[in-house]
Amino acid sequence: MIRILIVDDEPLARDELAELLAPEADLQIIGQAGNAIEAIAAINRLHPDVVFLDIQMPQISGLQLLAMLDPERMPHIVFVTAFDEFAVQAFEEHAFDYLLKPVEPARLAKTLARLRKERAPQQIDAIGGNAPLTQLPCYGHNRVYLLKVDAVEYALSRLSGVYLVDADGNEHFTELTLKTLEDKTPLLRCHRQHLVNPARIAEIRFGDNGAADIHTVGGLTVPVSRRFLRTVKDALGII
Repeated sequence: MIRILIVDDEPLARDELAELLAPEADLQIIGQAGNAIEAIAAINRLHPDVVFLDIQMPQISGLQLLAMLDPERMPHIVFVTAFDEFAVQAFEEHAFDYLLKPVEPARLAKTLARLRKERAPQQIDAIGGNAPLTQLPCYGHNRVYLLKVDAVEYALSRLSGVYLVDADGNEHFTELTLKTLEDKTPLLRCHRQHLVNPARIAEIRFGDNGAADIHTVGGLTVPVSRRFLRTVKDALGII
């Protein structure tokens, strides 16, 4: 069974695609998302095999969404686009699956045949999936919002998830993994469970046991383990 998530900001487009996919006995539509922020949470929670992803969405595009996903958990991506034939040549060159809107049943059948035959990892980096992140999706009570990377003092991981901490000490829950934050933002690994914004480091206080503490511009304290102390020193040019 191939588990599918549909991501599109147009409800009608989602419903039309779901209707085309419904008769396929080996496909299961496990969810839909109306924007990239909802999609990140759905992908992390539902673990789809395939995501049918609209490219043009407000705030965060489909391409920007790719940069927010953990490469180790990356589902197969089928882009759904209103671009013309010339624009989609780039997708063909990088062996991406894509569908033009409005989706034609015959063209969808060809995509499904390829998915059933081989769902090898795609070269996401080749088409924008490695773009650096400047805004990070966060989730609060009855709201979702974007937090600028520059506003983050540090990030930490708990059993309950990953949190971004601002200069006032406020914690913002995010569906992004520490690995994604480490790979796609300037945040620097300083501890197995912590990343720090190097631009917000005020000082480092060294301990007797080979570990240290970072004190941020906002007056917050972030631990530095012995394992990552050399990495932090090198990043800051400290001998």
